[in-house]
Amino acid sequence: MTQNRDESAAHSRQVRRRTVLTTLGALPVVTVAASLMSATEASAAAANINPSAPRQTIRGFGAMCHAAWIGDLTAAQRDTAFGTGEGRLGFSVLRIPVNDNQADWGRDLATAQRAVALGATVFASPWNPPASMTETFTRGSQTNAKRLKYSSYAAYAQHLNDFTTYMRNNGVDLYAISVQNEPDYAQTWTWWTAAEIVQFLRANAGSISTRVIAPESFQYIKSMSDPILNDATALANVDIIGAHLYGTPYANFPYPLFQQKGAGKELWMTEVYYPNSSDSGDSWPGALDVGEHMHHAMVDAGFQTYVWWYLRRSYGPMREDGQISKRGAVMAQFSRFVRPGYVRIDATANPASNVFVSAYRGSDTVVIVAVNKNTSSVSQQFTLAGTTASGSVAAWLTDASRNVAPQSALAMANGSVTVTLPARSVTTLVTTVNGTTTPSPSASSPPPAGSGPRVAYTMSTWSSGFTATVSITNTGTSAVNGWTLSFTLPSGQSITSGWNATYSPASGQVNARNADYNGTLAPGATVEIGFQATHTGNTAEPAAFTLNGIPCTVV
Repeated sequence: MTQNRDESAAHSRQVRRRTVLTTLGALPVVTVAASLMSATEASAAAANINPSAPRQTIRGFGAMCHAAWIGDLTAAQRDTAFGTGEGRLGFSVLRIPVNDNQADWGRDLATAQRAVALGATVFASPWNPPASMTETFTRGSQTNAKRLKYSSYAAYAQHLNDFTTYMRNNGVDLYAISVQNEPDYAQTWTWWTAAEIVQFLRANAGSISTRVIAPESFQYIKSMSDPILNDATALANVDIIGAHLYGTPYANFPYPLFQQKGAGKELWMTEVYYPNSSDSGDSWPGALDVGEHMHHAMVDAGFQTYVWWYLRRSYGPMREDGQISKRGAVMAQFSRFVRPGYVRIDATANPASNVFVSAYRGSDTVVIVAVNKNTSSVSQQFTLAGTTASGSVAAWLTDASRNVAPQSALAMANGSVTVTLPARSVTTLVTTVNGTTTPSPSASSPPPAGSGPRVAYTMSTWSSGFTATVSITNTGTSAVNGWTLSFTLPSGQSITSGWNATYSPASGQVNARNADYNGTLAPGATVEIGFQATHTGNTAEPAAFTLNGIPCTVV
């Protein structure tokens, strides 16, 4: 598939999106307070933040790279995309393609390796199986529609497994792999019906050696995912319900059936560009639409990831020259500060007309993201429940002239802080809160806050190598469902093999992810993992550990 054909398909999706929105009409803005806007600054009702009321665990924010279609990122662009410092996007999720031709599997490897080294999660989506596994059929007026042969389902599962193994052997431990990109919008790739996806999940997905994503419907069409949720065997063999949001109205963001039947599963938004692919990514205030869209994806839909289409593109978060666009700056107001393992917490979503607020917690850190789409500034009070904390509040701002710009620190008093939200802006606030009840979301939860999970690290060294045994204890009062232990190996140390976890990369900042059989840590439970490594004389131990982003107590 060529780049032009791909972006033509994307354009067609956008035309359909506009049609859908025109048909449904504009959705009303939920207004908590009456309009208070004046020619200058206005006041809004207080936004109440409850750090003890957890919602979903956040896996991260990111974008797609597809070197075969648009070329790979440069080394500098990779650092801009996945670094977390000033001037970076702070993306923690990378999506890559599963090429149908094994000879092309290395195209996206360098970017994936660097993303992993910078702590990002990598997952993959296929557009087509190998040609030998497909057949053509007539679908409506399309006489050359393509589908996977029923007789090739097992071979296709092996194809996905082979890609997973290839990436793992090259230092990229995929978090998950998808069955099919947009199976319900496949004029130029492979069609799947909902029934075919269920059949594949039931009979073949269980053999795939990483987490499985389905169905990645182009418009979050529930008739594609409902059959999975309603089939116990298919549901047991899928780990993540994935969706795209092309033309999906906000009214269709909530998914009650997933809330009812998706316990233990994750809910990801795996592709979108918004509101279009025709405007420049630097268009302002149009880029603010991205901020509102992300707000609804987190708050109304409860997604755990938010993944843009092409990372580097004229309409994307990174321009073709490698600089962050306005759309990228708006995304970075979330991605740089709301890190993997943080939990979205309850917050007043719309304290005033055209003001959108979401909040997140990681251990004792609370992050608030406020989008003000009004043409005037708003004086907004934020009040944190269950605390009388006083202290400093850090702030960053994106508006017409600034991109994720650090602002003067604000002062919180008795758990409350008042902030001026400039006209047409996104503001991110970060503060520390102690003494509140620990969040414990139902799925893929982070370790509870407090003293932190407990880690014991024991080494046995010799002239050129060592083994390390690591014990991880859940010191909280709720189970941890799915964990990643992160630590930095001292210079000269490199892992050669490991047990009871998957390790990537081999050196530097290492992520050790649970195996299939030890992903749940009950309160008070301990899991032991380990690895063998080489060294060049430096046998120091890692200085610090985090579990799902939460700092650990080392004993």
